[in-house]
Amino acid sequence: MTGIVIVGAGQAGASLAAKIRALGYDGPVTLIGEEPAPPYQRPPLSKGYLLREMGLERLYLRAPSFWKENEISLKLASPVTSIDRSTRMVRVGDEPIPYDKLALTTGSRPRRIPPTAGGSLKGVYTIRTLADIDAMGTEFQSGRKLLIVGGGYLGLEAAAVGVKLGLELTLIEMAPRILQRVAAPPTSDYFRSLHSNHGVKIFENMGLDRLTGRGHVSGAVLSNGMNLPIDFVIVAIGVTPRAGLAEEAGLAIENGIRTDGQGRTSDPSIWSAGECASFPYDGRRIRLESVGNAIDHAELVAGNMLGASENYRAKPWFWSDQYDVKLQIAGLNTGYDRIVERKGDHEQSQSIWYYKGGRLLALDAMNDPRAYMVGKRIIEAGQTVAPEHVLDPSKDVKTLLSGATKVSQASAA
Repeated sequence: MTGIVIVGAGQAGASLAAKIRALGYDGPVTLIGEEPAPPYQRPPLSKGYLLREMGLERLYLRAPSFWKENEISLKLASPVTSIDRSTRMVRVGDEPIPYDKLALTTGSRPRRIPPTAGGSLKGVYTIRTLADIDAMGTEFQSGRKLLIVGGGYLGLEAAAVGVKLGLELTLIEMAPRILQRVAAPPTSDYFRSLHSNHGVKIFENMGLDRLTGRGHVSGAVLSNGMNLPIDFVIVAIGVTPRAGLAEEAGLAIENGIRTDGQGRTSDPSIWSAGECASFPYDGRRIRLESVGNAIDHAELVAGNMLGASENYRAKPWFWSDQYDVKLQIAGLNTGYDRIVERKGDHEQSQSIWYYKGGRLLALDAMNDPRAYMVGKRIIEAGQTVAPEHVLDPSKDVKTLLSGATKVSQASAA
């Protein structure tokens, strides 16, 4: 019996393997990962683990004994070099591994600064793997100068850690404002103010011309000609889906590995889940980079690999921890044409509600868990709530649930 092979031992791969067993599959299951560590959580890498508040064992998704007890063959430090669809075989070095069904949960890789701009100098880091964090750990010493390239959530989280550890922080963002790709101006304003108040120097509409140094980075030349002395750099300019293996095997690629609503690729014996996979959503095709998607998508695909035939109904949610602020996001704000701001119970508490044609698409809740839970319930129920109700300070946020109505076809379009 050949069994099921899963390539990629991150959150999605680990979730898929565990679900396969939980659903009663008793054939061989092989989970293949590039890294030497067993499957672990990635979000704490830029938070608790980088702050040295979380040990390695707490990162692990499962106890090391789980894989053996559930008869899941865990192959670590084993990059897959090719997929042969005609013989249903993946290859790890010279070792062929046959499969009946294959799942690709290969995740994403960080974008990097090119070597021609100094990206290959020592002291230039990304935040993606345990090895990344371990390599930069000794750099975080009080008084040193850190440059963060990229004003998205990952870059801002790293900045918050740097401040807590006593570093001098400069953050540059090429777009006109931080978080421009993912949030409305009020959310950008909130986090710009938060970080500025903690001493982070933020330069928006500012690119990086090049990094300088002899062997190790020591300076950065910005797009306006400014020369910054620095001790190390964290690059947080987004990720790209790891679809190379799939593309080389001839699978359809569209913003990642193209799948149908059930997670099946263009080859009916190969499936994909997590942030390497794009799938149909709300009349378009999307790819989600979140823990929630990695788990939910993988578990649904596990069922479908065993014959369930269910379509994935994504319920996007995200979070970010910075200083004493917890940001919680529900839904996707793509295409919004109106925002509504609502104050929370205290000074740092507020929420931003995104609308399109009267339909509530998403919300950002900063230190406002009640608003987040209410908005999330409304969105996931396929409902909306009138913007004027959200704006009304006399209405307790929980009463918005009773005023929610089903989304009409016109506003959903």
